[in-house]
Amino acid sequence: MIVARARANANVALAKYWGKRDEALNLPFTGSISVTLDGLETHVSLALVPRSSSDRVRMNGAPALAAEAQRVSRFLDLVRAQAHAATRVEVDLESNFPVAAGLASSASTFAALALASNRAFGLDLSPEQLSVLARRGSGSAARSIHGGFVEWLAGEAADGLDSRAVQVAPAHHWSIGIVVAVTDEGRKKVGSREGMAIAARESPFFRAWLETHAADAAAIRSGIWARDLLLVGEAAEHNCLKMHAASLAARPSLLYWTPATVAVIHRVRELRADGLEAYFTIDAGPQVKVLCRAEDRAQVAEQIARVPGVRRVLLSAPGPGAEVLATR
Repeated sequence: MIVARARANANVALAKYWGKRDEALNLPFTGSISVTLDGLETHVSLALVPRSSSDRVRMNGAPALAAEAQRVSRFLDLVRAQAHAATRVEVDLESNFPVAAGLASSASTFAALALASNRAFGLDLSPEQLSVLARRGSGSAARSIHGGFVEWLAGEAADGLDSRAVQVAPAHHWSIGIVVAVTDEGRKKVGSREGMAIAARESPFFRAWLETHAADAAAIRSGIWARDLLLVGEAAEHNCLKMHAASLAARPSLLYWTPATVAVIHRVRELRADGLEAYFTIDAGPQVKVLCRAEDRAQVAEQIARVPGVRRVLLSAPGPGAEVLATR
């Protein structure tokens, strides 16, 4: 029996991915830029089971929900097709942070799955090919293949082979602090896949979101290269608020925030007014990620933890790319 283990980290988008030009291939309307989060990890153990008639998927020690197991199996079907194999597998997924709660657990899950299945099925895919493969499981997983600061290129080809992520800068390029404010540990009522489809179809603000996105991404890319927290932070906040504005304006409206989410936004703005440089960004969920100088992370975390409704804070920084841990 071939067993492969891999690890990948979640990421947070600074220039967001929100909306697909092709839902089947997970091709985005726009590119996006993220930072891979140190310490927020998913570990995957994948074993080939030749005599099994179906895949078996476990998440954090329990059988996966039917929809989640089917999503993993569909992804593995892509791998089996490339490997010209039909072998079923047993998959164990372990994440050390809340799943399906707006912390990019699908990104780390499918990036780790891409590496483990690539090794188990003997495909020998390049990092670029792994990014394309991971994207098929979850769009943002394309970015979690790489460490540090990462850009997912939207691509133009109909087959999606040019829609992949590349590293903008390694983790050691810029030591910033990242504080994650967890305001709700439950699963989102509307997942990102469904939410972005609703926003693209039903929001009158969606076209404006697309038309103004490139300028934000360019500012964030330049800010990363220059290690300019002000430039990155302001552009990331603006981009985040536009994404959520487009979502709020949809019918039905998409409101991912809790009262504590809003309270953290206000607290971050208060910290800035008091001279502590901090900026927020929020993906499709209620959790708030706060960017700050590395030397200010502990102080920012202490202040954010005091906000009513914040259940806990997670401390992070730019982290490593996905890696295979073992094969036997």
